[in-house]
Amino acid sequence: MEETYKDRTSLMKGAKDIAKEVKRQAVKKVNKAVEKAQDGYTQRSYNRFQDEEDDDDYYVQGGNYGVEANDDEGSSEATEGHDEDDEIYEGEYQGVPSMGQGKDGMVALGQPMRDEYKDRHELETERKADEEELAQQYELIIQECGHGRFQWALFFVLGMALMADGVEVFVVGFVLPSAETDMCIPNSGSGWLGSIVYLGMMVGAFFWGGLADKVGRRQSLLICMSVNGFFAFLSSFVQGYGFFLFCRLFSGFGIGGAVPTVFSYFSEVLAREKRGEHLSWLCMFWMIGGIYASAMAWAIIPHYGWSFSMGSAYQFHSWRVFVIVCALPCVSSVVALTFMPESPRFLLEVGKHDEAWMILKQIHDTNMRARGQPEKVFTVNRIKTPKQIDELIEIESDTGTWYRRCFVRIRTELYAIWLTFMRCFNYPVKDNTIKLTAVWFTLSFGYYGLSVWFPDVIKHLQSDEYASRVKHFRNEEVSHFVFNFTLENQIHSNGEYINDRFIMMKFKSVTFEDSLFKNCVFEDITSLNTFFRNCTFVNTTFYNTDLEQYKFVDSELINCTFFHIRTGCQISFDDDYSAYWIYFVNFLGTLAVLPGNIVSALLMDRIGRLTMLGGSMVLSGISCFFLWFGTSESMMIGMLCLYNGLTISAWNSLDVITVELYPTDRRATGFGFLNALCKAAAVLGNLIFGSLVGITKAIPILLASTVLVCGGLVGLRLPDTRTQVLM
Repeated sequence: MEETYKDRTSLMKGAKDIAKEVKRQAVKKVNKAVEKAQDGYTQRSYNRFQDEEDDDDYYVQGGNYGVEANDDEGSSEATEGHDEDDEIYEGEYQGVPSMGQGKDGMVALGQPMRDEYKDRHELETERKADEEELAQQYELIIQECGHGRFQWALFFVLGMALMADGVEVFVVGFVLPSAETDMCIPNSGSGWLGSIVYLGMMVGAFFWGGLADKVGRRQSLLICMSVNGFFAFLSSFVQGYGFFLFCRLFSGFGIGGAVPTVFSYFSEVLAREKRGEHLSWLCMFWMIGGIYASAMAWAIIPHYGWSFSMGSAYQFHSWRVFVIVCALPCVSSVVALTFMPESPRFLLEVGKHDEAWMILKQIHDTNMRARGQPEKVFTVNRIKTPKQIDELIEIESDTGTWYRRCFVRIRTELYAIWLTFMRCFNYPVKDNTIKLTAVWFTLSFGYYGLSVWFPDVIKHLQSDEYASRVKHFRNEEVSHFVFNFTLENQIHSNGEYINDRFIMMKFKSVTFEDSLFKNCVFEDITSLNTFFRNCTFVNTTFYNTDLEQYKFVDSELINCTFFHIRTGCQISFDDDYSAYWIYFVNFLGTLAVLPGNIVSALLMDRIGRLTMLGGSMVLSGISCFFLWFGTSESMMIGMLCLYNGLTISAWNSLDVITVELYPTDRRATGFGFLNALCKAAAVLGNLIFGSLVGITKAIPILLASTVLVCGGLVGLRLPDTRTQVLM
């Protein structure tokens, strides 16, 4: 008994010392009112210990700790739904308990120091502990909810958004040749279309990924997909090349947020044992988007009859119909997303306990009804929420006008996104971010550098073959002759054409050099890639032709007349075998990733993410190297299909690893940054490979092979996330 008395005396003395220290610190931070409240807290703590000394027993009733003299100090609402060991048991939802507050807002004995008396380091330490506890509990909750109808419904909704991203990548390559011709784009400006779209996607990935960690996955995805759909639809109607680039820039900016948000969203409703497999199945929609774009381009663009015009100022050709059709997956995803809830994991991260609980109950009930077990009750009553740390934001005094308020709000959100991004380089995720940066960059550089510009390789091979079959005609002298047939792939040099008539003709890849046309008539002429170089025209009439001034290179026109000249560029796919061939090649290349998707989905959780990532990148680098030995179109296409099939496993495993390595509060931001880096690497690869495709194919292929192998070796150094819960 004497030892017990000594222990109580020491406890009383320690409590008094703690109370005095708290009081001293409070005086420095708060006003006299807080100081007075702290004195009251100290007196109550001392009285509580005096009561315990007189009465050696205290009891637990309904979760309230106290004595008869202080029966109203605790609150039964704080612990309702829990037993004495704070274990969750089956019952009705009790709401968020108001922990740590007693009657009249008084702080109960044994509760931690109030947040206003703590520095930021202490608050962040407590939040980190709360997040670790939430991660373990959330995994158990998701397992109780099961995998069923809700996940599959969300799977198809998010799949449509991912499909829209795949379509956007392929639209650029398919539309580029037609848009160049339709808008009379010179070769020097043609590369801007591909680069501007990737620039928009790069900025969009970073912005929308950061926004998804601030406002939520669903809301961010809805906004970014709406932006993409609007500007993609608008781009199909604009006529000027500058405005068309503007629309495609913002279309890319919108779709840039799809990948980081979709994978973050879906991973947060999957249990650990389902996550790798089903995220890999979700990647198939990117392949479906590529197949959809290739098939629609094959079916729509070459059909010149699907177009109409309103005078010479407005032309609506078939490639514009293709752009509209490619916006349909985006529109479908926006409509379907309006019926889906927010990620409950995100809501718990931001402290919205009740909303998260209701969504988790919805997931549980939806899956149980689909299983034929509607009577099964959702047993979770209380979920751990991390401590919320208020951010102090400096607001300018002049915010009375609406545009000032908007400016302050935008600046605040951008600054918050930047702070979240910088936290991706803090311990313990710093090393993972650096390694992921290397893997994402090398994989994107090698894949997009070869795949996006691969149609140019096919076109180059075809043009070489086409040029080898050109016919040369020299020193022709033709007079009083009527030309009424098609001329194709010909070069006429030093010819003289006197009193000739060129009527209802098609010139395709025809060049006249150092020739004389005297008293000739050109009527109803359609030309494609046709030029007159250093020629002389005397008393010649041009009626209803598309022979504009730029087609007469260093030529002299003497006493010539032009009537009803068709201005603008003329698109004609008649007998254009190359257009069909390019779409068919991309269709095969995209379809070739189907086996890789299936294999990666089935083996992702069996052999592990790292083995699949490193092995796929190394094998892709080897297959890419063998493209160097391709001497024919068929061999190049076969190696491309093999390359795409091997690479897709690396993409799938990299997506899974990325979402699992980042905690919830910066998951979409980190993924968005890496996806933005992916697009930057794609642009760099396009510029380097595109500049060398007409010179040599050895350097780009060797470069892609090298970076893929190096990236795969770095990927093997990443931590294995197969057995980890989603932090």
